[in-house]
Amino acid sequence: MPDAPDTPKSKRAAYPYASGGWGSLKAVVDILTKEKVALKDSGLLIHQNKPDGYMCVGCSWAKPARPHLAEFCESGAKATAWDITKKRVTPDFFDVHTISELATWHDHDLEAAGRLTAPLRYDRAQDKYVEVSWQQAFNEIGRELRALDPARVVFYTSGRASLETAYMLQLFARLFGTNNLPDSSNMCHESSSVGLQEAIGVGVGTITLEDFDKTDLMFFFGQNVGTNSPRMLHPLQHARERGVPIITFNPLREPGLIRFANPQSPVQMLTPASTPISTQYHQVRNGGDSAAIIGLCKAVIDADDQARQSGAPRKIDVSFIEQHTTGYDAFADYLRNTAWTDIEAASGLTRDALQAAAAEYMKANAVIAHYGMGLTQHRLGVQNVRLLCNLLFLRGNIGKPGAGPSPVRGHSNVQGQRTVGITEKPELAPLDRLAEQFAFKPPREKGLNTVETFEAMLAGKIDAVLNLGGNLVRSVPDRSRIEPAWRKLRLTVNVATKLNRSHLLPGEMSYVLPCLSRIEIDRQASGEQAVSMEDSTACIHGSRGYAQPASDKLRSEPYIVAKMAKATLDPRLGPDWDAWHDNYALVRREIVQTYPDMFEDFERRMWQPGGFPRPLPARERRFATASGKAEFLVPATLGEDPDMPQREPDALRLMTLRSDSQFNTTIYAHDDRFRGIQGSRMVVLMNPDDIRRRGLHENDMITLQTIANDGVERRLSGLRVHAYDVPPGCIAGYYPECNVLLPLWHHAEQSKVPAAKSIPVRILRDDGRRDINLSDDGASSPG
Repeated sequence: MPDAPDTPKSKRAAYPYASGGWGSLKAVVDILTKEKVALKDSGLLIHQNKPDGYMCVGCSWAKPARPHLAEFCESGAKATAWDITKKRVTPDFFDVHTISELATWHDHDLEAAGRLTAPLRYDRAQDKYVEVSWQQAFNEIGRELRALDPARVVFYTSGRASLETAYMLQLFARLFGTNNLPDSSNMCHESSSVGLQEAIGVGVGTITLEDFDKTDLMFFFGQNVGTNSPRMLHPLQHARERGVPIITFNPLREPGLIRFANPQSPVQMLTPASTPISTQYHQVRNGGDSAAIIGLCKAVIDADDQARQSGAPRKIDVSFIEQHTTGYDAFADYLRNTAWTDIEAASGLTRDALQAAAAEYMKANAVIAHYGMGLTQHRLGVQNVRLLCNLLFLRGNIGKPGAGPSPVRGHSNVQGQRTVGITEKPELAPLDRLAEQFAFKPPREKGLNTVETFEAMLAGKIDAVLNLGGNLVRSVPDRSRIEPAWRKLRLTVNVATKLNRSHLLPGEMSYVLPCLSRIEIDRQASGEQAVSMEDSTACIHGSRGYAQPASDKLRSEPYIVAKMAKATLDPRLGPDWDAWHDNYALVRREIVQTYPDMFEDFERRMWQPGGFPRPLPARERRFATASGKAEFLVPATLGEDPDMPQREPDALRLMTLRSDSQFNTTIYAHDDRFRGIQGSRMVVLMNPDDIRRRGLHENDMITLQTIANDGVERRLSGLRVHAYDVPPGCIAGYYPECNVLLPLWHHAEQSKVPAAKSIPVRILRDDGRRDINLSDDGASSPG
């Protein structure tokens, strides 16, 4: 029997150890045992992230040209074990469990049931999924799609899809007649895609792994490397060993950014030794990132002004700014006119702290700025990215070895799928070239991103969603509004390896199509197939599976996309879909035709150790911006969230976060080892003074309520209070549980990334009947 849904029982105990080390090793052994992975099958991990192996199905961190013997981390091992589990969800599973019953299960238990083994169609009369043949599923899906208006159909892609699959899907959608191609990057790094494009002319980061050996200093902004991309800790460790400072800005103190014990180091495994990671750690308040970066920039400009007056060496790179940028003077004037008191109030950091960080920055010749969703998932997420670029521009930290912006992407190919055409923005897709290659007229109307998709769904303007991977309904905001709207869809198609929450909200017609994992051998008519993907450093790699498929009825993602396209489209349109799913090299050949400058000699170079880098003009100080130069931004505001209530003194800023036992919406366990949480994810991490001032105590039960004036009631009850080192006025809770509190309209300006890192909330008693307010003397009083 599965665990009770989200039992509120939890324990909090501080984790006293470095990240990595024996704790990570034990976690790997535990999940391999839990998923009944035999010793011989665990040997598959040796092929993970190797040049001739498979790309991790988890994060998108780079594969090195010279990998370690074990080039996998705890999180990657968990993702692999989750995929090669011996547990199975056969059609007989649904004879025992109805959809209504499964809807009461915890998300962890749904996926923990095991791998899906056969194509399924929802039977409303029996309230269960029943097996259907592949061809029947394709025929029925094609018939339904042909009857629908393409503008009311959405083709969603998670970051797990390969370059080949993504290219096929975008072509299918455009041949069908729509640019409705939302994807998981809309949920996380779209703020990077927009902000970097405006600032440097390319929507991705510019560093490679080689830059770690050449940098003099690294910044981290809102990226928890210890759980989200632990393999990155190896080059960080090497950088620290040669004396490179690492300055971190993050609301919570995260073990992975404090100390690291390398599981592959005998010394660090057999002694208490570990490597300190952050040399400075600044706990910026939720939503205070713009102000913090402005403070760093102001400190540089102040120092440069003093240097210029005294005749000392300049603190800015005058040559770079004059030759390669525009907008510097306006930005410098803005900084001079911005008061330190305002910066301190907005960032939650002191002037001394920001000046200390800036002093280190001004001593370094080559600086990398790493960042994650702690910077992008804000109302001002695009501004945050632009200001980080401003900081780099001040000292010429782009287009030279060891320097540049480094957005650390999440899912394994979330960046790559955009590279091959997954975008709702027609101006970002090579439509003219596709038209010539495939002899059709691509749609030119802007499509829907993820937020716009659900806005349209709530308005009754969406009929069908093809969901390629992921757990879309669970990952988006406003769950209490989205789930009823999803159930009203005419058609939902879910391509997946395991059962998840999205599958339990069937529309009028619903299909679950089980696919191969990237780890599994993909046998097609022309032989065993390989795929490719792009990592966070814009390097492209090949990947081939090693495990035997979980079921002989599984089909690959390229096969499923090809068969759906063939069943839907006019046979006179598009490629030979049968040939494509038989031989993925034919797909890669067309990718080369569409993107000749990027994918030249694709078939050979995808197996090059370390991958091959995409050509990025910004790496050579060529900026494809409107001005032809790197563009400074003058910010519109210091960074106060425009949705944050200004007159409610008890308002708190909630940020959602992931645990160490989690990847995206996949939850491997209820514990969060690094944060000391055991037994439940229904917790709120609070500053101890905030707990005391509200008359609360450790383990008290509370309800959170979103502060919004849109007439929608958003509450989450059954949350247990735990003290944690988080800035005053800020709290943290887990994603996706807290998504119910995030309004769909609370998103980043320009990019529409959900602003999950700063949600205005208030605390209620757990019965929901009494507010907890602050009295003048700091004690709580009923509202």
